[in-house]
Amino acid sequence: MDKKMKDLEKKIGKVPKFFKELTVRDPEMYELVMKFEEHIWDDGALSRKTKKLIAISIAAALRDQHAVRAQLAGAVNLGVTKEEIEEALRVTFLLSGMPAYVYGKAQLDEVMK
Repeated sequence: MDKKMKDLEKKIGKVPKFFKELTVRDPEMYELVMKFEEHIWDDGALSRKTKKLIAISIAAALRDQHAVRAQLAGAVNLGVTKEEIEEALRVTFLLSGMPAYVYGKAQLDEVMK
């Protein structure tokens, strides 16, 4: 795994398999995706921590288990607390309903035991 991939893993948690496959199948696309990832996740008007909470909420609303778990792993690396995630999931509940909240909460409870 190259340095960019290791840095990404630190930022977001588990790196999706397709990213790893891009390094071999389409190195040019890999470089473009990595630049985009860096641009999105770097601190700006929003902190990386805030962006992570947004990402967890979106993944929970979509009920995407892989994405929720990957984002939770990255949140742990950033020092995001369980309480912060639970609060973000309450916002998800307000906008996406009970199923999204319950889904995200179940993943959170399993990952952050």
